[in-house]
Amino acid sequence: MTKRTLLDLDWTLILPVFVLVLLSLTTLFSISFSLFRSQLIFLIISLFTFLFFSQVNYRIIKLYSFPIYITSLVLLILVLVLGAATRGSVRWVEIWGIRIQFSEILKPFLLVSFASFLSSRENYSFKTILLAFIFLTPISLLIFIQPDLGNALIYISVAVLTLIVFGIPIRFFLAFGVPLGLLSPLIWRFLHDYQKQRIITFLNPQDPLGFSYNAIQSVIAVGSGMFFGKGLGQGTQSALRFLPERHTDFIFATLSEELGFVGSLIVILCFAFLLFRIFKIFSNSQETFPKIFAISAFSIILLQAFVNIGMNIGILPIVGITLPFVSYGGSSLLSSFILLGLVSSISRKSDEDNVLEIK
Repeated sequence: MTKRTLLDLDWTLILPVFVLVLLSLTTLFSISFSLFRSQLIFLIISLFTFLFFSQVNYRIIKLYSFPIYITSLVLLILVLVLGAATRGSVRWVEIWGIRIQFSEILKPFLLVSFASFLSSRENYSFKTILLAFIFLTPISLLIFIQPDLGNALIYISVAVLTLIVFGIPIRFFLAFGVPLGLLSPLIWRFLHDYQKQRIITFLNPQDPLGFSYNAIQSVIAVGSGMFFGKGLGQGTQSALRFLPERHTDFIFATLSEELGFVGSLIVILCFAFLLFRIFKIFSNSQETFPKIFAISAFSIILLQAFVNIGMNIGILPIVGITLPFVSYGGSSLLSSFILLGLVSSISRKSDEDNVLEIK
């Protein structure tokens, strides 16, 4: 067997992420040096975490899938009990002065648990969907009541896409979808007022100084960048703070205003290249568990990027979804790099298995 070294990584997986992180740091530097410095520290920690998980055999992590699931439930409950309230939401726990968002950090670990659960099933039937629903319900509910509707929907959507890829007939999902559709008036009553307003605003953005403000300012920022952008730190919408959350949820709009269509296109191409590479890893994997995890990783990055960019350009409602590897935030960045490390581990093992087969 060929000897592996620490630097023997899947560089085709890392290169697009490196470009995304570089664009992120450049944009944050133009906004605020303190944001740039904090993100750089988060990045260094995340890189070491990535290296660690890229070297760990994913089969070992799979052995702890059930303890990971139980621990995740406990941590999400602790968020509701001990979490710090910010703007009406309880999503963060403060530890030694550092705020941690467990709904973000737990994403790659819950994908491990979900992939382990599915790989243990002998067949994919209606019973599998029912058990998957039971698996997801407590996680989704605990995240929803923080409230964090965006991440709750991401978890559910990733599960649905993964099940569809692995052969669950769509008619089975309709069996759940029709009752949910009939219950939509009841579900609407459980939504918070600001969540209802975001949906109404998306359908009819007629309140430029009220609930439509964020969406309108974001679209203005993206459009005003034109082809080459206004230059770093020269964007009026972001620099003059017309654009809210310019470093987190709306960093794509900030980047588009400063670097224009060219900068936006580079971001989209990087995600396309990254997703293509993860899909190749999925295709090359021989075992069920890594295949499920790889397609789940593909789905979660695709959905987060699509939703974030979509809400920045006005084609989707505004929800609290970060842009992987680009948005400011230690929890989001760490989660993304842990996910990347696990995918890299699968890629390494798949390459080793292919070498053994050739020999």
